Formats: sequence, C-alpha cells, structure tokens
Amino acid sequence: MPDFPNVVHDCGQIINPDGVKNQIESNIQTISRTLWEELKFDRSRVTSVDWASYPILRMSEAPNIEIELIDRPQEPPLGAGEAACSAVGAALANAVYDATGMRLRTIPFTPDRVKAALNSKAS
Repeated sequence: MPDFPNVVHDCGQIINPDGVKNQIESNIQTISRTLWEELKFDRSRVTSVDWASYPILRMSEAPNIEIELIDRPQEPPLGAGEAACSAVGAALANAVYDATGMRLRTIPFTPDRVKAALNSKAS
C-alpha cells in the first residue's frame, strides 16, 4: 500500500466523512462505464440483457483506493459524488493521447475501439 493517498477530495465542509469516502469509492463505476459498459441492440431490441452480455468492471479489476479528505469547515458543503464522475472519461482519454498521440472520443474505450483508432492514426 502506498503511504500517500491516490485520491484527494475537496468538497468544502464535510458533514459525513464516511459518506464522502463511500461516494468516492463508488466512482469506480465511472471507470467501468468508460472502459466496458455499453448498451447493445439490434434492429428490434436491446441485446445486452444480463450480466453476461452487458460487460461491467469486476471487483477483481477494481483498483485499491487510498483516500484523503480535505475538510474546510469555513466553506459550504459542495457535494462529493456525481461531479467527480464527469472528468473520468476525459482524463483517461487525455492519458491515452499523452501516451500515443491518439484521441479517443467515444466511450467505452473498448479494445476494438482503441485498435481502430490506432489503425486510423497509422494510416
């Protein structure tokens, strides 16, 4: 385990530290949405109808999260959940761009989409 946090969260005054930590930990679902989750359908119906056909991040794939909360009691409470989700896809896409020079613009960033983007960049 690292001896430093890998998530630091500032949401103003913290009313319920355990609740804030739970919200941060549940944001792992956003990584799942960005990398795996996609509703699939054919011409007449949804085809991803169960956990076997709708891919989702498994607990064994989830990273360990060390959290440090920044409590600022002089500030109003600002919330801790969904606002943090909005940057995840962009952050992952920018990390891929920094590493490869390739832009990913459609989630989920499936292996097939990444390969297609790499092939179009090479063309």
